[in-house]
Amino acid sequence: MGGVAGRTARAIEVKPLPRPATLADVAREAGTSASTASRALSGRGYVSPGARARLIAAAERLAYVPNASARTLKQRTSRVVGVVVSDLGNLFYAGLAAGIEQTLREARYQMIVLSDNSDTAQEIAGIRTFLAMRSAGVIITPVGPEPARLLSRHGVPVVEVDRQLADAPCDAVLVDNERGAGDAVGHLLALGHRRVALLVAETNWTSDAGRLLGYRTAHAEAGVAVDERLILPIRFHAPDAEPRIARLLDEEEPTAIFAANNELAEHAWRVLQRRGLELPRDLSLVAFDDVPWMSLVDPAITVVAQPVVEMGRRAAALLLRRTDSPISPPRVECLQPTLVVRGSTGAPPSRTAESA
Repeated sequence: MGGVAGRTARAIEVKPLPRPATLADVAREAGTSASTASRALSGRGYVSPGARARLIAAAERLAYVPNASARTLKQRTSRVVGVVVSDLGNLFYAGLAAGIEQTLREARYQMIVLSDNSDTAQEIAGIRTFLAMRSAGVIITPVGPEPARLLSRHGVPVVEVDRQLADAPCDAVLVDNERGAGDAVGHLLALGHRRVALLVAETNWTSDAGRLLGYRTAHAEAGVAVDERLILPIRFHAPDAEPRIARLLDEEEPTAIFAANNELAEHAWRVLQRRGLELPRDLSLVAFDDVPWMSLVDPAITVVAQPVVEMGRRAAALLLRRTDSPISPPRVECLQPTLVVRGSTGAPPSRTAESA
């Protein structure tokens, strides 16, 4: 019995794996100094073409992976940029992250993305994670002013994107929400609608405030009074969003809906589908944001399209500028949205009937 156990133990004995190759190992393999190896593999500094080729070949043979932690400790920062967005499941934020990644990759930075689910505590936890990683900077779609304050206190560059909530001025990339919403509601009013419902996120964010202001401004410019009962604020991911929209249709009888983000537009579209209402014969619908499903349904949804990927690119460019010029004055860039008219908007039902 003891012999069997011994044989079994020997059979499953596992030898320790060899240690990972170091920069010194690569230099020794290629016959160069460690400093030459560092310049060749980092891409910073001059190395003769022959030595560079030998070092790259040696690194591949030894499966060398740079020690990012050691480099971070030495330089007191990393080449990683943190990105915190409100909802990774929302295609708007996916497009934003894509634009950020493109610009950072070109500058030889990497990106780590976290979602805070529009929750302040999760947002702060994400910021502390990036501080612990000594990130080169952070790009954030802020839930509140605390993240920018915390990052600034630690000397970490921050760029707010989509909305601006920091206590003190900081770099930001925004979209002209007031103009975009005004164009959307003005389009509906020009078609003859006088009861335009607004579905808007229940936040204190500048993006939602701008869209509400655009809704009011369009009414004022058209000489149409705003019926406050047609304005419906809804919390993010509210479980009762669709029942509340259905109740608005029953009680206030709007002839058109302006949904101030793509999530609310989807809720409204589902309610209309369940009721068998036809766009735009029975009711018109406009959405702020343009995500793929809106052009795939029939009729396609009229939208306020945001330059989402470009917003991400601009935010990354501002962050890189800030790392190069820490004391330069804050810059705020405001991009313009575009109204894309599709089949979901038309004259209100009464006017359609008169025309017929």
